[in-house]
Formats: sequence, C-alpha cells, structure tokens
Amino acid sequence: MSIRHGLLALLEHGPRYGSQLRTEFESRTGSTWPLNVGQVYTTLSRLERDGMVEQGGADEAGHALYAITEAGRDELRSWFEKPVDRTSPARDELAIKLAMAVGAPGVDIRAVIQSQRRHTVRAMQDYTRLKHQAIAALESGASRERDDVAWLLVLEQLIFQTEAEARWLDHCEARLIRLSHAVMTGRTDTAGTAGTADTADTAGPLGSPGSAPVGGAAGGTATAGRAGKAAGS
Repeated sequence: MSIRHGLLALLEHGPRYGSQLRTEFESRTGSTWPLNVGQVYTTLSRLERDGMVEQGGADEAGHALYAITEAGRDELRSWFEKPVDRTSPARDELAIKLAMAVGAPGVDIRAVIQSQRRHTVRAMQDYTRLKHQAIAALESGASRERDDVAWLLVLEQLIFQTEAEARWLDHCEARLIRLSHAVMTGRTDTAGTAGTADTADTAGPLGSPGSAPVGGAAGGTATAGRAGKAAGS
C-alpha cells in the first residue's frame, strides 16, 4: 500500500495537517487500511525531505499544515499513470501456509483449506452487506458522495478478492484429492499380487499419513457460490 501517494492525492485538494490526513484517508478507504498519526507524520517528513511537500503555516488551532509541491504533483501524476507492478507479488500468508502444509507431518491440509474457506466466505458475505449499505447511502443522498463512491470501489475489490480466494481454495482441495488418488492407485498397481499397498505408513500430498481422500470441496463451492451471487448483485 502506498501511503505516500495516498497522502499526496489528499494534499492535491489543499493544505492539510497530519490527523486530518489520517481521517480523510480512512474515510476514503472505509478504514480498510487504518493509519496511526505516527505513520502519517513519518511519511510527511520523508515527503518533505524529498521535496514533494512543504510546511505552509498553521491553521487557527495551531496545527502545522502541509502542502503539495510541483515535484509532489509530478510524482502523483506519474503514480496515477503507471500500472501497479504485479511482477513481484507481495508475500501471501495463505499461499505460504498451504505450501508449507503439503506433506507436513501431522497436518491435515484439507482441514486447513476448509477452515480458511469458511472464514473467507464469511468475510465475503460481510463485505457484500457493507456494499449494499454503501449503495443505499448513495441512492438516498444521505452520504458524502465522493467518499462513499471511493469506499464502494474498495469494497468491490475486497469482494472479488475473497470470491477468487474461495474458488482457489476449492481448486486446491480438488487438486490435492486427485493427486492423492493417483499416488494411492500407483501404489496398489505396483503391489500386484505380492500384497496390499500399505498406505498407512506414508503421507500422501494431503499431509496426514494414511488419510483417505474424502469429499468436501463440493459443499464449500456451493457456499462460496451463494455468497458470490450476493457479491455480484
């Protein structure tokens, strides 16, 4: 998240002081990424060091005001024009967790996936309710339109993100079940008439030793689908 560019975008509307910038940033993003005043003033100090903002006096209450400079406007314009870089993705805790769970002793990766799916679907449903509230506020006129439109865009990004995550989790579970089935089938084929494959001694792709693939992806998909329909309304 680029706090510095967010602050520059707010300063483009006129001089602001630190806590005012924090309040406006959180209002615009629905407090999805809360800031503390220390972060704001640290960022302002760096922007001032880089010549992108300057202190411009104080308001009646004595708050130090910051204003954007021409260098800051150039930086802001460049930020808006350039696409966000996706070639170096940020670390994703869930992806790392699943990667580490594959084959981990004593870890049932299906349980990890199903627990996360339930949480993700609940979050998607919560975001969808907030979306409907934001739309209702806009339609009734009882809102600060600019902030509510901005918040609506953030909410819809969160809805699409959680919907995609739920679908990915369904895919992960289905993929692991297929791989586990292929491994077990291969063991049975190689055992032949010499004996029965001992699947209890070796962990398959699903992690827990001897655990046989069971259903579960279908139920999660149905739940995610219902929430997804609400999100898409």
